[in-house]
Amino acid sequence: MIYNLIIYFYLLGVAVYSRFNEKVRKMWRGEREAFRVLKDKVDPQAKYVWFHAASLGEFEQGRPLMERLRKDHPDYKILLTFFSPSGYEVRKNYEGADIICYLPLDTPVNAIRFLRLIRPVMAFFIKYEFWYNYLHILKHRNVPVYSVSSIFRPDQVFFKWYGRQYGRVLNCFTHFFVQNEVSKDLLEKIGIKDVTVVGDTRFDRVLQIKEAAKQLPIVEAFLEGGENSKPKVFVAGSSWPPDEDIFIKYFNEHKDWKLIIAPHVIGEDHLQQIEKLLEGRKVIRYSECSENAENSEILKHAEVLIINCFGLLSSIYHYGDVAYVGGGFGVGIHNLLEAAVWDVPVFFGPNNQKFQEAQGLKKCGGQEIHDYAEFEQLMNRFASDPSYMKEQGQLAGQYVKRLAGATELVLSSVGSHLDS
Repeated sequence: MIYNLIIYFYLLGVAVYSRFNEKVRKMWRGEREAFRVLKDKVDPQAKYVWFHAASLGEFEQGRPLMERLRKDHPDYKILLTFFSPSGYEVRKNYEGADIICYLPLDTPVNAIRFLRLIRPVMAFFIKYEFWYNYLHILKHRNVPVYSVSSIFRPDQVFFKWYGRQYGRVLNCFTHFFVQNEVSKDLLEKIGIKDVTVVGDTRFDRVLQIKEAAKQLPIVEAFLEGGENSKPKVFVAGSSWPPDEDIFIKYFNEHKDWKLIIAPHVIGEDHLQQIEKLLEGRKVIRYSECSENAENSEILKHAEVLIINCFGLLSSIYHYGDVAYVGGGFGVGIHNLLEAAVWDVPVFFGPNNQKFQEAQGLKKCGGQEIHDYAEFEQLMNRFASDPSYMKEQGQLAGQYVKRLAGATELVLSSVGSHLDS
């Protein structure tokens, strides 16, 4: 079969490229070690529910389901697998799963060996994961398999004449829980009827994150240092250089705002590049502060705070009056919902067509920009009309709350299999 031939060529390519790339090397080693991990940790008497997420974003979509399942059905154990190191390396110690490992590449031999070890009673594939061999073996064994938070577009291979053979993999799913009506219609056109529109579980996840948000004394001290009792605050999250070229230019000219930047890449070269753009501003890095530095003169008088560590961004959005989420001038925007949930208007770049939440936010507090002129015009309006800024933020927050609830819909649907 052509699919398996492609997989073997891919496997060869990974093996070669792993010699030159650290990220690929981690994936290559992790996949080979997965069977050892499973042999050591699998309890042959336990009933496993398998969740597979390609990377960190898909993990966040699956997380509400895993945590609810663990709470409501503690008699089941959870296996969590990743394809990408960017997911596994960050969440390899996640306490909500009993076993966490890489998913061995989808060769027939790997799929058979993997499923013989686990013998899952149910499987959830998050969003875009359609592994042909794993799915066909699961179907053959009558294991219920669900696609969660999946979204389909007409340009995907399943809906092209040349993709019909591979498209049969979709028939292996017991049910699709999709994000929108377009996805449901596309699946129905190729004969797949077991489809329910539930939305995206990420809306549930960001509400969970909001509830668990941290208080950040350093950020609070930074904001208290303004000349005004309550300065206006702009938070830029997951920014890239094209994003920074736009918003930093504006705030170099409008110094009545406090600026918090949490760049996507926190390597020293990028941090120095940001600081160079901010020449003339009083800049401090988060790592230069400490929990006891609230009253330090540097922090008190700083105008810009650069977050050069991970794990704080979702809580930092809480302190903003306006947010900017990066990536929209490159491969695609990052997590808009983490910002919108805090009732703030959210800026993002134009490369957002494949992001359902961006299309929704354009009508509800989202501010798509194409260049500096558009950004400047919108920011000037926010600065001169605080009531409009607040209204746009409330629309964004209401959008998130209105579309929450997918987790409950999915679990209520699959509950009969879990209870049997």
